[in-house]
Amino acid sequence: MSDTANRPTRTAAIERKTNETNIKLAFNVDGTGISEIQSDVHFMNHMLDLFTKHGLFDLRMEADGDIEIDDHHTTEDMGICLGQAFREALGDKRGIKRYANVFVPMDEALAQVAVDISNRPHLEYRAEFPSAQVGSFTTELVHEFLWKFALEARITLHVIVHYGSNTHHMVEAIFKALGRALDEATTIDPRVQGVPSTKGVL
Repeated sequence: MSDTANRPTRTAAIERKTNETNIKLAFNVDGTGISEIQSDVHFMNHMLDLFTKHGLFDLRMEADGDIEIDDHHTTEDMGICLGQAFREALGDKRGIKRYANVFVPMDEALAQVAVDISNRPHLEYRAEFPSAQVGSFTTELVHEFLWKFALEARITLHVIVHYGSNTHHMVEAIFKALGRALDEATTIDPRVQGVPSTKGVL
């Protein structure tokens, strides 16, 4: 039986309840792209569905929040919970590729996401959108989500939108690229012995 067959399932479940939000989340790194996402921040539901599909993860999330104020707290806490689940599901990170760099076009837009599953949280974010809103969603919350995700997942995350003229397309390209990059970086490489770091730990 192969080492891969003997590996524990890379899954995690997170619950977070505050005075602002109530979130329940289940995440599977080695999924098939199945998403069941329910929140009142409908644009984020769509983006996380794309992230899950293109990353070949499985994600179930129920998120209730104080959207009568705005979408900020719910979007932020979605990032926190997904980051925590991602980190927990990866476990000791033995055998992973660790790095990935992915470009995704979406019609006229081109996004690039580079990741290092490093245990050093950092977000480098280079994106300027033509519009401050997509429907009722404020585009500055894309940065908020990504920063909180990177912080809690403890990954180095570089996001660059090289160009684009349609804000929806530009954000969509980011989330598709994020899914594909994390899928590649978490893939088990049978050539990797232990953890892919000269430190011996990630």
